[in-house]
Amino acid sequence: MEINQIKASLSPFVQDLTAAQMEQVCAYLELLMKWNAKINLTAVRRPEEMVTRHFGESFFAAKSWLDSHVSSVIDLGSGAGFPGLPMAIYSPQTKVTLIESQNKKATFLKEVVRELGMTSVTVFNGRGEDYRDRASLVTMRAVEKFGQALEVAAALVARGGKLGLMIGAEQQGELPDEFKWEVGNAIPGTPGRILVRGTRKKESDW
Repeated sequence: MEINQIKASLSPFVQDLTAAQMEQVCAYLELLMKWNAKINLTAVRRPEEMVTRHFGESFFAAKSWLDSHVSSVIDLGSGAGFPGLPMAIYSPQTKVTLIESQNKKATFLKEVVRELGMTSVTVFNGRGEDYRDRASLVTMRAVEKFGQALEVAAALVARGGKLGLMIGAEQQGELPDEFKWEVGNAIPGTPGRILVRGTRKKESDW
C-alpha cells in the first residue's frame, strides 16, 4: 500500500500522525506482511484490513487512553504488537512494555522495535504472571481465556492506574468489579467492538 492509501484508511481512527510517524507505520506494516507469510502473527492477510483492523483500532485506543497521567504502558499478550506498538508510535515519550510469551512472536516484536528505532519500547518474552513491574495503563486485546488473562492484567496496574480493554460489547458483563468502568467507546467501522477503561476502586468505594 502507498503511504497516502494508508493515511486515508487510518483517517476514521486518527488524523494527526506526522510524516515520520506515517513512515514508521509503513515500515511496521511491511515487516508484518513479510513475517506473517512465514509465521502466524495474525489471521488477517490483506494489508488494507491490517491497516484498519490492527493499526486503526490501536491508534484509536491511543487517542482515547493516552493522556498526561499515563507515563507507562504494559501491553499484555501483545502478539503482533497491537495495540502497544502503535501506542508507542503515537506517543514516543511513553514507556511501553510488550509482554508476549510465544518466542516467535516476541522475536518479531524485537525486530520491529529495532527496525523502527523505538528506544522507549521493551519486549518481555514471558508470561504476565512473571513480570514484576507495574504500569499506569495496562492494555489487552483479543486474548484467549479472557477471564484468566483479565486477572493477570489487573495485577499489572500500578496504584491509581487504569486498565484498557479492546473487547466485544457482549464481554462487558465479564469485567471485574474492583474497577470503576467508563462507558464503552465504540470503535469506528467495527460494529460490536468497543474500548473500555477502568480505574481500580479504592477500598472505601467498595
